Amino acid sequence: MKLFLLLAVINGFIAVALGAFGAHGLEGRISEKALKTWEKAVTYQMFHTGALLAVGLLMMKAQSSLLTGAGWMFFIGILLFSGSLYIYAPSGIKALALITPFGGLTFLIGWVLLGITVTKII
Repeated sequence: MKLFLLLAVINGFIAVALGAFGAHGLEGRISEKALKTWEKAVTYQMFHTGALLAVGLLMMKAQSSLLTGAGWMFFIGILLFSGSLYIYAPSGIKALALITPFGGLTFLIGWVLLGITVTKII
């Protein structure tokens, strides 16, 4: 529980910091398309920061391996999806963009696990 709440706090901070960096530090230095990619990374990181927060809060109500799995999937998804886009946007290294779909898949698995858990505890 505490771990996922802490991961949510850290990821929220990082998402805000990287969002500000993209808006103020990268504007005019990378292409508009690359900036949109950066913004997508920030958006998905923040959405899934909220999901990590929800997992941590739900763990106060119930302990479940499915819920723990959902939390890890959201965290790994942030690393793979957002992390690959953060590196790809300024570098243009196309191989990094191949990692992004695996992050998306882990997000989807996390949502399924969270959904199953919610139907069981509520």
